[in-house]
Amino acid sequence: MTSNSHHTPDHEAPHEGPIKTPRQLIWAVLFAFIVPIAGIVLLVTYVGAGKKPGAGSDFMAAEAVARRIQPVGTVTIREANAGGAGVLKTGEQVFQAQCSACHGTGAAGSPKFGDEAAWAPRIKSGYEALLSSALKGKNAMPPQGGGALSEVEVGRAVVYMANKAGAKFPEPKAPAGDTAAAPAAAAPAATATAAAPAAAPAAAQGDAAPALFTQTCQACHAAGVAGAPKVGDKAAWAPRAAQGIDALTASAIKGKGAMPPKGGSAASDADIKAVVTYMVNASK
Repeated sequence: MTSNSHHTPDHEAPHEGPIKTPRQLIWAVLFAFIVPIAGIVLLVTYVGAGKKPGAGSDFMAAEAVARRIQPVGTVTIREANAGGAGVLKTGEQVFQAQCSACHGTGAAGSPKFGDEAAWAPRIKSGYEALLSSALKGKNAMPPQGGGALSEVEVGRAVVYMANKAGAKFPEPKAPAGDTAAAPAAAAPAATATAAAPAAAPAAAQGDAAPALFTQTCQACHAAGVAGAPKVGDKAAWAPRAAQGIDALTASAIKGKGAMPPKGGSAASDADIKAVVTYMVNASK
């Protein structure tokens, strides 16, 4: 029996889209805008992050911030050392800085440090006599050993050396309320300084060489003590100058003959070279 009804196959049935309701349409429109915008934001963030430091970025960022906010000037507070202004030196410190060049070796007839036999008659003369000689100078020793010290500091050095040789002198105390007594022998010290070469080169006048010479080297080199070449003596310095500044500096740093290393000072190698140059130039 033939039927007049027509059956449409399943594959020919009309297809429906995913959006079936108005709500779905609204969400579809929103996502069409939100997703591209979010993608652009993420892309920009990624590109911007690529310009920042990688490993250790947290540390570098903190360091950069610290550099940007640091003040233009800084103040460093240091504890004053025993040789600084306003603080009296101990007897040992004065000995090392001023006295050891001669008393450490017994140069020019000076009583050698720790030699009880050499110090015995001097100790017998008493502290006041020893102090007076140290302040005013005696024989080859210039006033205050060539330094610019207070009477208390010179007295402490005298007591330090004498007591190491058997004396029992009490150490001088600083005057009440005065931790840095004024130099006691200013006039003699000034005279000794004046004895230093007056024709020192202008280039050396602005550095520490003249001061180091006065404090450390003058005791021997101003008077030619213990065979030291006297500053200003061209004949004595000519063969030494021919060796060159570096060779002379090396000898001064290591010590030579009666001269202890660095003349008994705690100066830097650069300062020693400067004072050697100062003496050589003043002796040409």
